[in-house]
Amino acid sequence: QVQLVESGGRLVQAGGSLSLSCAASGGTFSNYRMGWFRQAPGKEREFVAAISRSGSSTYYADSVKGRFAISRDKAKNTVYLQMNSLKPEDTAAYYCAADFTFSESYSAATGVYNYWGQGTQVTVSS
Repeated sequence: QVQLVESGGRLVQAGGSLSLSCAASGGTFSNYRMGWFRQAPGKEREFVAAISRSGSSTYYADSVKGRFAISRDKAKNTVYLQMNSLKPEDTAAYYCAADFTFSESYSAATGVYNYWGQGTQVTVSS
């Protein structure tokens, strides 16, 4: 069973950049596809970005495409979310998630992921 701990969230001005990290432990990292999701107050949790087990495939929500980048480091058991050109509407709690799979595919579906971190808050001021 894998445990996930996010970090890196903070207050940032619109147009700025931020890098989130998600450290995984308790499992073989390369057996899990990973995803980033976010949830703003009063809204449902929504998909942000996903990456396959090997890191060869990535997928993004339309709202962040071209601004955010997901990556993973096998040696550090960590998945990252680089966020550029941040907007106030990016304000949310950001969660990373893991799904044990033998597939090389990614997934944007919340229900696919069995393991979740506690979240890290990103606030973008205008």
